[in-house]
Amino acid sequence: MNEKNKKAILSIIFLIIVSVLLLVGCSPAFSDSAANSECQTSGQAVSTQDTEQSGNEEKTTASTTEATDTAFGELPREVDDIEALLEQMTVQEKVGQLFIIRPDSLDSSQTPEQVNDSSATGVTELSAAMTDMLKNYPVGGIAMFGKNIVDEEQLITFIASLQNTSCIPLLIAVDEEGGSVARLANHAAFDLPKYESAASVGATGKQSEALSMGNTIGSYLNRYGFNMDFAPVADVNTNPDNTVIGNRAFSSSGKIAAEMVNAMAQGLKEQQIIPVFKHFPGHGDTAEDSHSGLAVNYKTKAEMENCEWLPYESLTAADCVMVGHIATPNITGDFTPATMSSEIVNTILRNRLGFDGVVITDSLEMRAITNEYDAGEAAIKALEAGCDILLGPENFKEAFEAVVNAVESGTISEERIDESVYRILSLKQRYGLLT
Repeated sequence: MNEKNKKAILSIIFLIIVSVLLLVGCSPAFSDSAANSECQTSGQAVSTQDTEQSGNEEKTTASTTEATDTAFGELPREVDDIEALLEQMTVQEKVGQLFIIRPDSLDSSQTPEQVNDSSATGVTELSAAMTDMLKNYPVGGIAMFGKNIVDEEQLITFIASLQNTSCIPLLIAVDEEGGSVARLANHAAFDLPKYESAASVGATGKQSEALSMGNTIGSYLNRYGFNMDFAPVADVNTNPDNTVIGNRAFSSSGKIAAEMVNAMAQGLKEQQIIPVFKHFPGHGDTAEDSHSGLAVNYKTKAEMENCEWLPYESLTAADCVMVGHIATPNITGDFTPATMSSEIVNTILRNRLGFDGVVITDSLEMRAITNEYDAGEAAIKALEAGCDILLGPENFKEAFEAVVNAVESGTISEERIDESVYRILSLKQRYGLLT
């Protein structure tokens, strides 16, 4: 056989082999489960279980027992799952994860004034219109207030319906500190353990009492479907003129407050409830109430390190921190609220204190913010400062669209948004919400 014929035969064999390989498929194997997902086909992101490859690898489902036994500083699953989910998400879906809102914000018939009015009638069930709103504005979480709660059955049903509608599991949060701020324990329809105050628990000097408090509150929150508590109050009550913190704080001693808040937080975590330490950099030595105007703490950095910041020294990514609308002019040199100060959020909280978990703003509908900023501006400034979650903007749709437009215009990079969404999804995964 001559050389020319040999080459021709080899070419034919090569073509046959390539054809066979294309028929059986030799490209990298990707799971097609995401394509079959109802959420994915409707333009929504899916949970991490829909991004895993099929095959012999065993899928791990995080149960309450498993998550309790797992060190909270470690993720129970591969972090690559978060990257895979992030890659699937649109800008709108990513931006949605940055918001925790009142359920009333899903009711487009309500004005922002009605939404943020605690005395107004609140939504107590999920309507068809609210379902559509949640699909179009896929938020990361819902914060329940007293006006959204009727009784145990209603609350369980409402929370379950919200979770069933959301493609990525929601953070369901509430202010349940124990004492004067307890949306459930102080509700007439609920027969739950009550605490006089955090200060009364702190006065015992027993960390075991604070741990028990966290376990007790966490137990009933978990039963109703909550997974996040805007507690413990990590402020140190050092100013007798303070009208907003007072006995909500465990102590006037930074050391005792630190011991108590960490014990309470541990109790919450043992019940699969995410604790939110508040209000950084410290609301205990202010004379103002940020609900009605900007609060100011005039302490120096050295003074706050030795007192207000002690409760935040040993936090992990299993914890969250709520930053308050508090100015610290002797630290930052101006009256910028901490929620909008990169020096407070990044330089001090993240770099100096080493916190790499989720940072949540205090409610953005408070007058400390709305007196100076519109909803969109406040949201953008908080993200630029380093906050991850935007809580309760005055006008949710306006804030959402402002952030989307900022990303699409390059005012805020998508990489910056990804950084926060990664933290948020990792937190959800750590507590077994992404399965």
